[in-house]
Amino acid sequence: MSPDELREYCLSFSEAHETFPFGPENSVFKVEGKIFAMSRLAADPLRVSLKCDPALVEQLREAYAAVLPGYHLNKRHWNTVLVDGSLADEMLRDMVEDSYDLVVSKLPPARRRALGWRGES
Repeated sequence: MSPDELREYCLSFSEAHETFPFGPENSVFKVEGKIFAMSRLAADPLRVSLKCDPALVEQLREAYAAVLPGYHLNKRHWNTVLVDGSLADEMLRDMVEDSYDLVVSKLPPARRRALGWRGES
């Protein structure tokens, strides 16, 4: 997945926005003001930090060398994923979607409905 494809995918979710609170080189993707992905898109190798269910963070880190503890983030809730080709693009897309869903799932029910979110209630 290229940096442009990663940006496009993050912005494909309902009401997702790209912001730059940590400087112009750091893309921060938010929904309802809450972060679900962060990446320095010009970095080599490309990395993206994503929220993750605490029950899965360690499993993913043990199973995949490209999944690391969240860089400068709460390691219980965040993973940093190396986008180096060792993970299938589909898996990376699933991880981004899971991160978005985790954030949206914590929003009030009216906001979830307004976003058209179809996750668990």
